[in-house]
Amino acid sequence: MSDVTPEPEGSEDELKRKFREALERKKIAQTEANAGNRGKGSSKIHGAHGPVGGKRSFRRKSG
Repeated sequence: MSDVTPEPEGSEDELKRKFREALERKKIAQTEANAGNRGKGSSKIHGAHGPVGGKRSFRRKSG
């Protein structure tokens, strides 16, 4: 009934190792990409998360 052949235990460890290596490469690439922007202050976005200008008021529509 079962057509699935059991794989040796080493292949699962090999797959995990490959994923870890790929994740490390990704982290290194992101770190290098972000390192260029630090200390320069050249961001074009300023005050994106500041306080809102005024408090919103909601009024129920009557009628």
